[in-house]
Parts: sequence; structure tokens; C-alpha cells
Amino acid sequence: MSEVTMVEALPILAIAPARLLRGNGILSQLPKYLSRYGSKALVIAGNMAGQVTVNYFNNINIEIIQAPAIAACNDQNLQLLRDIVAQEHPDMIIGIGGGKVLDTAKLVAHQNQLPIITIPTTGATCAAWTALSNVYNQNGGFAYDVTLDHCPDLMIVDYDIIATAPQRTLISGIGDAIAKWYEASVSSGSSEKTMVIAAVQEARILRDLLLQKAAAAIAHPQSQTWREVVDATVCLAGAIGGIGGANCRTVAAHAVHNALTHLPQTHHTLHGEKVAYGILVQLRLEEFQGNQLAASSRHQLLKFYQEIGLPTSLTDLGLSQITIAELEQIAAIACQPNSDIHRLPFSVSPSQVLAAMVSTTSPIVSMIA
Repeated sequence: MSEVTMVEALPILAIAPARLLRGNGILSQLPKYLSRYGSKALVIAGNMAGQVTVNYFNNINIEIIQAPAIAACNDQNLQLLRDIVAQEHPDMIIGIGGGKVLDTAKLVAHQNQLPIITIPTTGATCAAWTALSNVYNQNGGFAYDVTLDHCPDLMIVDYDIIATAPQRTLISGIGDAIAKWYEASVSSGSSEKTMVIAAVQEARILRDLLLQKAAAAIAHPQSQTWREVVDATVCLAGAIGGIGGANCRTVAAHAVHNALTHLPQTHHTLHGEKVAYGILVQLRLEEFQGNQLAASSRHQLLKFYQEIGLPTSLTDLGLSQITIAELEQIAAIACQPNSDIHRLPFSVSPSQVLAAMVSTTSPIVSMIA
């Protein structure tokens, strides 16, 4: 009688796009790279992104279907786009724009089992890289995320296109990317798993790179340093999440972001701006546990944020008039049972989150008697 072999299935990792193209003016070579995916493409883009890139689809040997411009990844837009796919039968999806547009395009492609090509038009997020889509409700609040089968089939980073975006978007991307270290180190820093160790160490390298180069990149757009920082926010940040997997990808900083999206007053702030503030909240929560290193890290970040223009407080987020009731609501959302905040190595209550949210700029208090 043969023995039954038990197979342990480890989590599938979607680490990187199948192909990554980078360069100045690289979009001019778009036609030769698209033909391998078919002869008909549905282009999903934001309004400004569509205007910036529309000329690249002229005189192309592929039939282009332009979807209506979208600004949010929500169930209504997803259904609209699924209907277009059912009617037009494209061979591929091309997503062009910022994080919400790219998340939408990726999810539509995933739901229809179509190749997905992503073209980021800002340095604000790593959405063009990842196998993940964040979905928001009709009011702009974070609703849920969807893990996708794979990273994009093709990702195109054209530095000339990204250079047309407001400088604020790259600054926001720096805030989103630097969170990788503060979240991965606290959730997974003690892991003995090879891939997770690699992700955490890459997150440290990413932090160091941004601390060293961000200010110079912002001061000198389109310089070599600027391109390196774009690569950090758009590519390396995505690779870290892919290698480390879901558990080391997001913790309290993103949980605070997700909760803040439920306040209409925060919809004018960018994803990475809220995440950057969320890092400070997370570090305060660690300080409440007696962690002096967290206090030092917070003050290092406060100086860095002030240097490059990231928010350090509720006032910086435009929430100087926020009520206690609203803060309690946000703290409660951040602590919901399925929240990423519970990847912290200690339990957190809504009252602690509220206390951390209002004290992100507090001075260091020595715990040595």
C-alpha cells in the first residue's frame, strides 16, 4: 500500500510584472510591444492621463477603445467597464494614470482574464507594479482590496510622462514608499523566512535611499537622482510587497490611511500623504509600548517630512477643525477586526489610536528614570 504524500502549499507570490520598460520617451515604442497581446485594446485612463498620452495611440496598428475617463476604483466604475469589455471583446486592457485608475484597470483585466499593461503617469504609488487593487465605496471611503492572480503583463515607466505630473505626487509617493520599512519591520522583522527577510531588508534599503535622495530629487526634477527616486516609489516599493507577501505589506500606517478615507475632508489629500501621517501614528503606538527607538524614528521622520513637504499632523492634513466624534469614528474604523493594524505585535484600542493621532508631533519624553 503506497503512502500518501502530504504537500504543504505555501502562499503564491506575485512578485513583479512580466516585463518592465523604463526610459525617457519610451512610450513612443508602444506599438511594437503591444502587438504580442492582440489586436484590440481597451484603454482605461484618468482625465488628465488620457490627455497627456492620447497622441501615443495615433497611427497605431491596434484597434483602440477609449473607456470614459474615471477617477475612482469603485464598484460602479468596475461594472461600467465590465459592460464595455463584454460589448467590445478587447484582447488586452491598458491602464494609464494614478493609483486608483491603475487599480481599476488591473481588476477589470483580472475579472475578465485579459492581459494588463500599466502606464503610471505619476510617481505617487507602486500600483502599476502590484497584484493588488484597492476598491472604494461611492463616498470615497476604502471598502476592500482584491488580491490579483499576477502582476501586470507589461509595465511602462516613461520618465518624460511622469515629469509632467505635479511635484506633489512624487512627494506623496515618497511617503507611501517609505512606509514599507516601518510597516514590514514591525510586522515581519523577526521572521526567519528567507523571502520575508529579503523583503524587510529591501524595505530598509528603500528607506535609506529615500532619506538620502528625496530632497535632491525634488529640487532637481528629471535629474538622474529624480529618476532613481521615481524607480524607488514606483518599482522597488512594489517589489517589496511582492516578495514579502501580504503580511509584511501593510500594517498600521495603511490602516490609518484607510480609516481617514471615510472622512470627506481628506479626499483632497493624496494616498501617500495620508500614509505618511499614518507612519507617525504607528510610531506613536509603538512609543506607547515603551519603544524609545520608535520615538527616535518619529523625530527623524518629522525632520524629513518638513524638509520635503509631507504632513506631520492632522492640521497639515486639513483637519484642524475635526471633532472628537469624528476622531473616534476614524479610530474605530482603524481598529475593525479585519484591519491591517492588527498585524502590530501588540493589541491596540481605538482610544490609543485616537491618542496617537493627536500627538504625532509630540516631543520625545525620556523613559529613563
